[in-house]
Amino acid sequence: MYQEVILDHYRNPRRWGELSPATVSHTGENASCGDELTFDLRLAEDGETIEEVAFTGEGCAISIASASLLAEELQGMTLSDVRDLDRDDALDLLGIELTPMRVPCAVLAEKVVQDGVESYADG
Repeated sequence: MYQEVILDHYRNPRRWGELSPATVSHTGENASCGDELTFDLRLAEDGETIEEVAFTGEGCAISIASASLLAEELQGMTLSDVRDLDRDDALDLLGIELTPMRVPCAVLAEKVVQDGVESYADG
């Protein structure tokens, strides 16, 4: 069941694309395998709530599916909520056990978003 969800999100990623203008835009990569993701966030007028999310990139099924699943979760979250995410949250979204070699693929999206939020906060 979860493998079907992963394949569906890989083949048909949700929130795929770019936001223009974006309040936060950040790119990151998994150096061990070459996966690369860019996340764009548009914040609401309060400057804290994520109003819209989009992402693009190239990578394996796990990294793209994880990014798609996370992108769906991010809308409506606050920047503080994003800072509180941890690798278990990303792994729970996928819902399957992963080998240690695949974990970096699964958590790449979370890392890219968190790094982008930190860069934005540092202004």
